Amino acid sequence: MSSQSVNPREYQDIFHWAETQKDGAIPSFALRKNDPYQYQAGFGNHFESEAIPGTIPQGQNSPRCVRFGLYAEQMTGSAFVAPRISNKRSWLYRVRPAVAHEGFSDLPENPDTESNFMPINPRVHVSPTQLAWLPFEIPSEGEVDFISGLKTVAGSGDPTLREGIATHVYTANTSMSQKAFVNSDGDFLIVPQQGSLDIQTEFGPLYVQPGEICVIQRGQRFRVELPDGPSRGYILEIWGSNFDLPEYGPLGSNGLANSRDFLTPKAKYEVKKEKWQIVYKLAGKFFESTQGHSPFDVVAWHGNYVPYKYDLTKFVNVGSISVDHIDPSIFCVLTAKSRDPTAPLADFLIFSPRWDVASHTYRPPYYHRNVASELMGLIYGEYGGRSDSFQPGSVSFECGNVPHGVAYEQFKMASENPPPEMQISKGAIAFMFESCRPFTITEYAWTSDKKHEHEPKMWDDLVDNFSGYEEEIRGILEKVQVGKALNGSGISTGSA
Repeated sequence: MSSQSVNPREYQDIFHWAETQKDGAIPSFALRKNDPYQYQAGFGNHFESEAIPGTIPQGQNSPRCVRFGLYAEQMTGSAFVAPRISNKRSWLYRVRPAVAHEGFSDLPENPDTESNFMPINPRVHVSPTQLAWLPFEIPSEGEVDFISGLKTVAGSGDPTLREGIATHVYTANTSMSQKAFVNSDGDFLIVPQQGSLDIQTEFGPLYVQPGEICVIQRGQRFRVELPDGPSRGYILEIWGSNFDLPEYGPLGSNGLANSRDFLTPKAKYEVKKEKWQIVYKLAGKFFESTQGHSPFDVVAWHGNYVPYKYDLTKFVNVGSISVDHIDPSIFCVLTAKSRDPTAPLADFLIFSPRWDVASHTYRPPYYHRNVASELMGLIYGEYGGRSDSFQPGSVSFECGNVPHGVAYEQFKMASENPPPEMQISKGAIAFMFESCRPFTITEYAWTSDKKHEHEPKMWDDLVDNFSGYEEEIRGILEKVQVGKALNGSGISTGSA
């Protein structure tokens, strides 16, 4: 639970995390005031953590006898023979191994989720139309937890192919009790939008608030409690890849999401001899096993295959300091590789408070047709990159190569007024799930009463300004024709 009562707007109103450091007038701190846990810092490191000092065996991973009679259990996230740089695994030292369970049984299908996004699946839809959804309502009746409240919006591929993605929203009104979840298909990138999540993992706890994200990797068990009550948010699920930091290129060594700002939990165990339900997602289907002990009985662990979280207010924005816009890849927090070395499977981008100082530059997002599929959401605040209403908790989607941009009113204003030096996206964080793959839309999202289309009439006022220069253009072209005729007769047209 929260260690301090904090106004949620305290971190929404800051321009950047640096503001909390008071220009060095106070001791620096890395966590929000109401975060009750401690963490280890770094991205992709080999970590180790012990709830009881002296537990982790040194010099080997699987000794004949682990201290305190614990069991050694390895969890891998890559092939055994994967190159060292991409080899992912962790060793867990636990009271009882995960194999101690009572077998598996099928669970009823969740009709609001989907995993097969192939067009031959009659439950998915293809459309070039720019679509949007108003915020999905959090159930007010019954008990709906993080897992039972999953709803899939769009995606590509299939988890059995080991390449693809799914985008979900979650709406929950109750904590998971004596229940844990394992995603055997892929990694979850979780983006809370309303209400904090107190996430118990085998590696220790994570406290994740709106304005923060966390990643739970494939095969890692976790349980979600709702310390603030009903909660809603977004999930990007990837299959066949893991999230990584984007390359810096000419940026050099620093900026964007710095690796030191990612936080991994510290070991915290519980020994409860009670009935637990473990829900498994495999190929999009749900199964359960039961066991008579807590799955969160890991006393110590070490490795590089771990869950982690990141505070989006720490993102270091970069951009043009002369003219023009830089491509949106500069807003990339995390990326996941695809089999195409030139295009990522998925990018997670944010649009957060930053300065815009480009001179002689059209201010709004320029009119564009991107090859990428884009699914956007708004965590909090107001996002200025859209001409229609875009509320926190809503969803907006554009498939690849579909043109988009602002209405004429915004175009006219941006073209006529010189751009000031200004802070943009103040008090707001929007995000984008972007992929090189085309998306199909789920039956749930397609038939939802929250769905609406971007109104094409918003672009009806994009007038033909060009024709107003007809006389001037005719004069220019006539001079060109005269010049060509004179040059053809050998008469020079050059000036003295």
